[in-house]
Amino acid sequence: MHRTLADDLSRLPELLQSVRDFAVRELGGVAERPVVHPGKAPAQDPLPVDGSGAEGALARFAERWAPGFSGSAGPRYLGFVTGGATPASVAGDWLTSAYDQNVSGAAGSWAAALERETVGWLRELFGLGEAHSGAFVTGATVSNTVGLAVAREWVGERLGVDVSRDGAAALGPVDVLSGSPHSSVAKALSVLGIGRDRLRPVPVLAGNREAVDVAQLDAALAELGGRPAIVVANAGTVNTVDFDDLRAIAALKERHDFWLHVDAAFGGFAALSPAHAHLVDGLDAADSVCVDLHKWLNVPYDAAAQFTRRRDLQTRVFHNSSPYLGLPTGDPDFLHLTPENSRRLRALPAWFSLLAYGSAGHREIVERNVALAHRLGEGIAALPGLRLSAPVRLNVVCFTLADNPTQERVAALAEAVAASGEAFLTPTLYDGTPALRAAFSNWRTSEADTDRVLATLASLSL
Repeated sequence: MHRTLADDLSRLPELLQSVRDFAVRELGGVAERPVVHPGKAPAQDPLPVDGSGAEGALARFAERWAPGFSGSAGPRYLGFVTGGATPASVAGDWLTSAYDQNVSGAAGSWAAALERETVGWLRELFGLGEAHSGAFVTGATVSNTVGLAVAREWVGERLGVDVSRDGAAALGPVDVLSGSPHSSVAKALSVLGIGRDRLRPVPVLAGNREAVDVAQLDAALAELGGRPAIVVANAGTVNTVDFDDLRAIAALKERHDFWLHVDAAFGGFAALSPAHAHLVDGLDAADSVCVDLHKWLNVPYDAAAQFTRRRDLQTRVFHNSSPYLGLPTGDPDFLHLTPENSRRLRALPAWFSLLAYGSAGHREIVERNVALAHRLGEGIAALPGLRLSAPVRLNVVCFTLADNPTQERVAALAEAVAASGEAFLTPTLYDGTPALRAAFSNWRTSEADTDRVLATLASLSL
């Protein structure tokens, strides 16, 4: 039966109830459904000419596509660094779509003010001072890109070049130094015209570490002869959640001229736990900071925050000059601070979750996930077929096969775990050896879930 927009609008309460009931069933069963679906997806259908209405679309989705969606919001999806979505954040996300606010500016809506309030709460959560301003972006990749774009502008300021007008080529070569940078940093350098090959690796500490050797960083900066540089520090590496000594790196500014960008995509959440907050000591000294929120804050995709001390340079990079938009003011609209003009109200799910559970509730998630990572790590260390690749430092367990850990054998183990439906892990290469990662960042994960993952590994690796 052909349905029109008017038909759907007249039945909007019933339609939303149907979607609500379907979502409740899906979320209610996420803990027991197969964690991933590696099977082949359906062939693509042609575009319909006559619509079936929202109810018809829901029925078709439930029949054809929903069975193949992963349980990434569930408790045993331990691949990448993947959070779930707290009940309050789901409510906020639904309202984000319902209100459909374009948070490009403050005109005609309080939505931008709500984002500013939420950014302030996040700044407090991560121990950043008022000198840091912030905004919501889509994820860590864009957050790193924004931070490095501001850093690029700062290098230009130091060299007497207006990069936003003259272009990156006017800078000449830019040195970017880091110990164990995330892959998104190289991607950002490519996008920004600095170049992937300008990322200079600095030796890391000995003894199975991924943290930069600050003495080696000092020497590398000295070799630049006073030319301004960019240092990307890591507050939580992907493989083993190792932390650079942020305070010691910031102290190098007494002798060298550099912009300090800190990638704290998920490691920044260590600030919530008194037992682990020392790992991010010195974060406030950074010139720019990346924090990903759809990871350990457990809000729906996509959401991240970026912070910087130099909002003036950020505005110089991202401002949009147009009569109908207006010029940036002392408190610039968000369209002058991020790559986007049109912006979804990503702050609302975070606002809901922070208000619903407070800093104490989110601290409990962090501390429980850390405890569960240690629980899994201890179990893996006790299995004869597996060995830890590195100590469990926070919320990621990096491990491999005890004997002959070739890429093929480790990949086969990951595929077997996925095929079991019990868990999902992602591969990596650590210290030259293929390995697997189990990352704990979902608010639902329990001891029982962790034990199920361990039992699966035990049955497949022996």
